[in-house]
Amino acid sequence: MRAVRITRHGGLDALEAAEVAVPVPGPGEVLVRVASAALNNTDLWTREGAYGRPGHPQAPSGWRGPVDFPRIQGADVAGRVAALGPGADAGLAGRRVVVDPAGYDAEGPDANPVGLMGSERDGGYAEYVTAPAAHVHDMTESPLTDDQLAALPTAYGTALGMIERGELRAGETVLVSGASGGVGLALVQLARARGARVVAVSSGAKADAVRAAGADTVVDRARGVADQVRAAAPDGIDLGLDVVAGELVGEGLPLLREGGRWVVAGALGGHRVAFDVRRLYLHNARLIGSSMHTPAHFALLMDLARSGGVRPVVAAAFPLERAAEAQEELARRNHVGKIVLHP
Repeated sequence: MRAVRITRHGGLDALEAAEVAVPVPGPGEVLVRVASAALNNTDLWTREGAYGRPGHPQAPSGWRGPVDFPRIQGADVAGRVAALGPGADAGLAGRRVVVDPAGYDAEGPDANPVGLMGSERDGGYAEYVTAPAAHVHDMTESPLTDDQLAALPTAYGTALGMIERGELRAGETVLVSGASGGVGLALVQLARARGARVVAVSSGAKADAVRAAGADTVVDRARGVADQVRAAAPDGIDLGLDVVAGELVGEGLPLLREGGRWVVAGALGGHRVAFDVRRLYLHNARLIGSSMHTPAHFALLMDLARSGGVRPVVAAAFPLERAAEAQEELARRNHVGKIVLHP
């Protein structure tokens, strides 16, 4: 089969087009013919080795540790089940599916993700990929396109994990950073669907697209975020949903109401932060780290997708052989929504 893989950490030249054997599903696994694979920042950072390791923040690393090269990239997959491994559910044969890309630390609905397709195991930049049958969700009846389904796992899974861990309730005021990106747009849509008032941070050029996704107010990230948020939400923010971090954490914590929560799931603005810890303990605020989703969160997301309750925005599609060009486009951040590959 055709595949695109990384043979080392590095720039776009670390990506390699290859002809490799079609993988064979093992016990309890299925083989999925990939219809669409969505790109994520995890693809860029895994290729670059940018995740670091505990105690060694500059060490080249994949999502959760050293990468076993060569590695086929791509966490997000929509397609059809082409073959079953021993013991896999026979009812999945031929079904249109989405793959939960996470590897978990335990069985059960509340397990934590500790691995990711495209980093800890081969992913969807290929014509076929294997996955545990328990991680494959039947989406045959979903009204979403294959591209929209592929856009869901990492971006919407991460967003829903943030919302669930932040305990968002209807009627609360939410601040969403990085609102024009894949996770950001997902946060805007999901928070609005839950009945929240959404204040979104974005570039001015993308403000209309963020409003179309459901934001009540869009503040320009280039014009002093804190002052604009105070004007838009003078009574404060109940929940910050942050994929930017960096200086925004220190600026954002004082914007929280009493008992507010600030959830971080990314570091586009930098992974080193400084803040006044008094704003945390004197106001009973909570600073929460959120990495992707649990199995329960992902099952809830799939239910939303089956009913058409979420509608991902797809910005562009590239053929598999142009994966490097697609990653370059993702890194420019000029788009709104998700970029996908077609094997």
